[in-house]
Amino acid sequence: MFQIENLGPCEFKSPLQLSTVRGDNIFNFVPDSERIIYDVSLQGYTHCLTNNEEPLCLEKSGPRQDLYFDSKTTRAAVVTCGGLCPGINNVIRGLVMGLHYFYNIEKTYGIPYGYEGLNPEVGHELIELTPEKVKDIHHFGGTMLGSSRGAQDVGVMVDTLVANKINMLFAIGGDGTLKGANAIGEEIQKRGLNISVIGIPKTIDNDIDIIDKSFGFETSFDIASNVLRDAHNEATGAFNGVTIVKVMGRDSGFIAASAALAMPVVNFVLIPEMNFQLEGENGFLHHLRKRLVAKRHAVVVVAEGAGQHLFNKSEVRKDASGNIQHDDIGVFLKEKIKNHFKGDIPVTIKYIDPSYIVRNAPANPTDSVFCSGLAYHAVHGAMAGKTKFVVGRVNNKFVYLPISAVTQKRKKIDLESEFWFSVLQSTGQPFTM
Repeated sequence: MFQIENLGPCEFKSPLQLSTVRGDNIFNFVPDSERIIYDVSLQGYTHCLTNNEEPLCLEKSGPRQDLYFDSKTTRAAVVTCGGLCPGINNVIRGLVMGLHYFYNIEKTYGIPYGYEGLNPEVGHELIELTPEKVKDIHHFGGTMLGSSRGAQDVGVMVDTLVANKINMLFAIGGDGTLKGANAIGEEIQKRGLNISVIGIPKTIDNDIDIIDKSFGFETSFDIASNVLRDAHNEATGAFNGVTIVKVMGRDSGFIAASAALAMPVVNFVLIPEMNFQLEGENGFLHHLRKRLVAKRHAVVVVAEGAGQHLFNKSEVRKDASGNIQHDDIGVFLKEKIKNHFKGDIPVTIKYIDPSYIVRNAPANPTDSVFCSGLAYHAVHGAMAGKTKFVVGRVNNKFVYLPISAVTQKRKKIDLESEFWFSVLQSTGQPFTM
């Protein structure tokens, strides 16, 4: 399940002056045989022991002593796709610095505007990335390369890589980007080419499966939590004040839930994983009424993908990446609350949508450290000829995973988990609505 593919035997020695023995106070090369156990529970251990089974393991990431690529003739390229997210520039910077200073790679190209940049007909020219050009980009949000959504012809993209003598492609993006990277890797394999394809998971929603978290996520709920503080001030400043804050989270509510835990002034968290009802004795509006009668204010944080079952949809709309386009749950809730209390209880409703401010912010220190680690581990794996893999952290260890393993499904909040129970304890909202 977690087997990483290699382009071929590694015949070049690493230029890194690392060790192979313990106790000399020098970091060691990581052998390909080093593994991290996936299920670290006692139950999993007991199952393997009882059934005499090998535990499911992941390949530990890090610098290899033997390399597949000769740094003298190797060219790399970096592409960023999909929505923006804090930390993209940090990853770009880390890749360029790692390739140049660790392995003496002379040519690294930036592919402008996502996979569009690999289609010559669009007219974007590759950008040469140097340490000097990227040294300060981590101070800024967004991506210096630009981004886009939507698929391009896989054969054309591979032709462009070949024409530019690119040996490794680093694709920074979410589910759609990673599936595209895997398709590029399969086309390369069909042609028998020596090009490595590496994915670095990017999703502000933290919905990439298996990995502990995706970069930019902590920055997003860090900034969102400050918005919630101000939203609370707004709500308490009016008699029966209600503030609705909509945050990103198309399929998963991790930002909404984490921000509410970080800034415990939230009274209701509505996420895509829960099919809450508006009306009735256990509906959201009934519980909101009870909250206003008791405390005279309420703060509601809602993920963008929450409550879509409440809309009457005649057709499913999708964006260029194939993601379902949702109706605006924030505006919908504002109108429903206003109509529910009209002529009954006077309410003052404020609606705040900080989504684009959050996703364009520069990475905070925690994410900045994480982004550098992802970039460096991606470079080490690429130089060793590994392909069609992503780098991520599992059980707090950096590992390599096949792209196919993390794109099978989206990670979602388990409503029976301790994490969600913590949210319910913090907000005081009922277990079900």
